[in-house]
Amino acid sequence: MPRRKPTSTRQKKQEQQLKRAIKRGDVDSNSVPKQNPTKRKKSHLVRSLPPSETTRKLQSTFVKLPPEFLEQAKFLAATLVLPRPIPTSSAILSLQEYRFPAPLDTLSCPKRPKWRYDMSKEEVERNEEGLFNKWLTQTDAMVERWQKNTENWREEDGNEEPKIQAPPTSMPRSTTYFERNIEVWRQFWRVTEISDIILVLLDSRCPLIHYPPSLSAYLSDRKHILVLTKVDITGPERVQAWTRYLRDCYPGVPIVEVEAYAARDPSAVHQGQKRFDPHLPDGFRQRLVQILQEVHAEMLDPPERVKVNPRWLKDWRPSVKREIDWAGVKNERGGKTGMLTGGPAIPRSEISEEQDSPELEPRFLTIGLIGQPNVGKSSLLNALFGTQKVHASKTPGKTKHFQTLFWTPEVRLVDCPGLVVPNFIPMELQVLSGILLISRISSIPSCIHFVGERLPIEEIYHLEHPVSKLPVTKDKRTWRNGEKRVVARSTKWTAMDVMSAYADKKGWVTAKAGRMDVNRAGNAILRALAETRIPWAFWPPDTKEDEVLRAGKEGEGIWILGNGDSYDDEASAADEEPETETPSETSDSHDDSWPVQVVLGRFAALDFVDSDGTNENS
Repeated sequence: MPRRKPTSTRQKKQEQQLKRAIKRGDVDSNSVPKQNPTKRKKSHLVRSLPPSETTRKLQSTFVKLPPEFLEQAKFLAATLVLPRPIPTSSAILSLQEYRFPAPLDTLSCPKRPKWRYDMSKEEVERNEEGLFNKWLTQTDAMVERWQKNTENWREEDGNEEPKIQAPPTSMPRSTTYFERNIEVWRQFWRVTEISDIILVLLDSRCPLIHYPPSLSAYLSDRKHILVLTKVDITGPERVQAWTRYLRDCYPGVPIVEVEAYAARDPSAVHQGQKRFDPHLPDGFRQRLVQILQEVHAEMLDPPERVKVNPRWLKDWRPSVKREIDWAGVKNERGGKTGMLTGGPAIPRSEISEEQDSPELEPRFLTIGLIGQPNVGKSSLLNALFGTQKVHASKTPGKTKHFQTLFWTPEVRLVDCPGLVVPNFIPMELQVLSGILLISRISSIPSCIHFVGERLPIEEIYHLEHPVSKLPVTKDKRTWRNGEKRVVARSTKWTAMDVMSAYADKKGWVTAKAGRMDVNRAGNAILRALAETRIPWAFWPPDTKEDEVLRAGKEGEGIWILGNGDSYDDEASAADEEPETETPSETSDSHDDSWPVQVVLGRFAALDFVDSDGTNENS
């Protein structure tokens, strides 16, 4: 009987490359021909099936980078020298260089077209798709003009002779990413429609990136609260500076700070790292509930135009539930919170026909949580409940469908999927802030160059310059006395040098040529930043450089670790699996003394649950 021929290594590698291409979105999963395996491979086939129709329908969609940009970015990453020491101004978040000068070309969020109850579902969806396609075309045109509007770009006059262009001194401006899937926007529309009060979650490391003008204009007529997350990572000095700055920019919008995780018992250590549980400290909880109560009281107060008209005032009714037990909201926590307390769980005998009448007030106060991926929406919900109620994953955009949970029988919370809103910022800054999936980013060298301009990566990882490891060749030429010239080797760092040095430190080489696997090294560095294993944070635009120097050392950029320590990643589990999707929804730990070191390696130690209910750490 002939022996079964094993699968070749080349075939396995081709299958692995195909899976990665499908994950990045370069290849459509529907275009891949289905195999007809034998029964022995049936179990393997089940694990490799494409996602369900609902999951595929709600997957985020972004534009692809052109091959010309990728080649130029790779070349410049090996030639452009990183500034050392890092200028102090790089630690201050300034978006002015990315602003589009034309005042009429401003990005916006698509709004849901008006609809009536007598319209069919197909008619409503056609109207939404027509408006969305028109918005998408206009936004793409604005982004294209913005991308070309750089200092090194200008239209050539046809009458002039072509001039020899000087070598570029900076990376080309990349495009900006924003959500292009209408199904994800429909989730956003639904949450904003049913919510009485909206919590807009902002990463305190760079709040302006998560609250762009397009989102601010969309919420201008809605009651919303700005929530700064991950304040334990940023530190009290930066958080206070950002809170002061946001209050000056948005004087009528309340601002509150939160953190969502607390360390377990010191004896509960997993693989040498601390474990964390969802927890919202009482101080943050009291402040959050107080702000919600104040906004709710404002919604119960009639507007001025109604107060001056007695006839309108007589018929006026608030659009929200009047009576809320706020004392119960402050103290409601534990395993029973968020379970059978409302919605479909209410017994039918308790629901009367009168409650469905539009003349009566709503039965619940609905609070929606919105924000870009990786800001901590699901983590905040778990912290409010004090237990794992929703899935909080290391991958941005884990939440695919909005989820409704009841805080109390009178207050319900709605968790919206993360959505990348349009903003005039480059792709590299979006990657640094953790709102994009790193496994789907094809321009790793440009991202490392952007990070290297703001972080001393070689100092953080204790890297040796690749030039220092080259063998010294003996000069056998004959020189006259005093004419021998010794040319010193350049030890200036480039982005490619950083990736090569880190790959050499980890022992990562390519399979065929045996060269340093720079892409894997760059991927690991970006994931360490996204998972806060390398803590960083920007200062607000109005910060003075003297204030930045008082909080840290010169040349550290946005690196928070200012005591001369470095980052040790010997036990990093993420580096051992570079091909997996590992950007994180960075969790928040709790420590009243605000230590920076507590965040190192923290996210890898959390217990994350996948959509199938299994524990990733088990």
